[in-house]
Amino acid sequence: MGQEMKPIDLDEYPVHQAPLSMARVASTDRNFYDRCYFNAHDRTGDVFLVTGLGVYPNLGVVDAFATVRTGDTQVAVRFSDAHDGASTKTEVGGYRVEVIKPLQTLRVVCEHEDLSFDMTWEGAFDSVLEEHHTLMSGPRAILDATRFAQVGSWSGTMSVRGTDIAVDPAVWTGSRDRSWGIRPVGEPDPAGRMGDEPPGGHWWTYVPLRFDDFALMIIVQESPDGYRTLSHATRTFPDGRVEQLGWPRTEIAYRPGTRHPESARIHLTTPAGEALVVDIDTIGFVALNVGAGYGGDSDWTHGEWRGRNWSSSSVYDLTDPAIVAKLPYGTIDHIARATCNGSEGWGMFEHAVMGRHDPSGFVGWLDMAK
Repeated sequence: MGQEMKPIDLDEYPVHQAPLSMARVASTDRNFYDRCYFNAHDRTGDVFLVTGLGVYPNLGVVDAFATVRTGDTQVAVRFSDAHDGASTKTEVGGYRVEVIKPLQTLRVVCEHEDLSFDMTWEGAFDSVLEEHHTLMSGPRAILDATRFAQVGSWSGTMSVRGTDIAVDPAVWTGSRDRSWGIRPVGEPDPAGRMGDEPPGGHWWTYVPLRFDDFALMIIVQESPDGYRTLSHATRTFPDGRVEQLGWPRTEIAYRPGTRHPESARIHLTTPAGEALVVDIDTIGFVALNVGAGYGGDSDWTHGEWRGRNWSSSSVYDLTDPAIVAKLPYGTIDHIARATCNGSEGWGMFEHAVMGRHDPSGFVGWLDMAK
């Protein structure tokens, strides 16, 4: 029996991008997604929150997660439910995102006995539309997405397993993004040919940084041989100007015996040819493949059907050898303390170096830094 289709509220507005009701997306790819992501920290490295909500229209799923690290413990909660059509409501279970002022002010609420918060985001600079992002697996694009990002501050309250934390906007900062398109979600696709001919590795660096007088957005993605498949570097000023900063060059110092980036130097160039050098120290991290649902998470995956009104929570010991062994095979969000030509800034150094990467000296999946 076919499903009855009806117009929805959004169809009243001139926002259509295809000859379809706004209840549907133009792509029939099962991996179509529409997601928001946030991170928050107090610049100490002691506490780091990463959270987000995603809609997967062709899978009929909406879900959200929140994970916070305090000390060597990472607490994660997740919510999932059926999604039956486009809506301006962004909520699932005990989690919701309220858009108070588009592109500027949002409220994010999580209600769970293990982790709860009621926090308001305020953009410090205009959001930046990043370069179009694609990632190939053989002849197929497994990631084909658009994203905008922003740095800003947080205010509100948080409670982690009964311990209350005040979120003071004078010190709490972070970044957020909105992305949509195609990426691997839900239950895995059949491996097919790529099961016999997998990619040799993946190298990714994403660095949103907030300074007093400007914001930096830096993105680099490379193939195992170092061929660059995505490059973005911009500086945003308080008056809304966006300055392109050329071809970022990275130098990363990895902790011996691991793939943990302890520090990094990024070389940028202004349109006038002046050098900008960004030095970064990492002071805390959240592993996205440990409870947050990103690639390699054995407990839960974004877009996965878990039934209606589903939720779960987990507590992870980041010193557990089994957890430590997973870290080189996923994307890690690091709190970043930065300087740029004398100015101090804060933000995130998101990094993945999986498998072979010739410029970094890694020759295979099991190779670690010397």
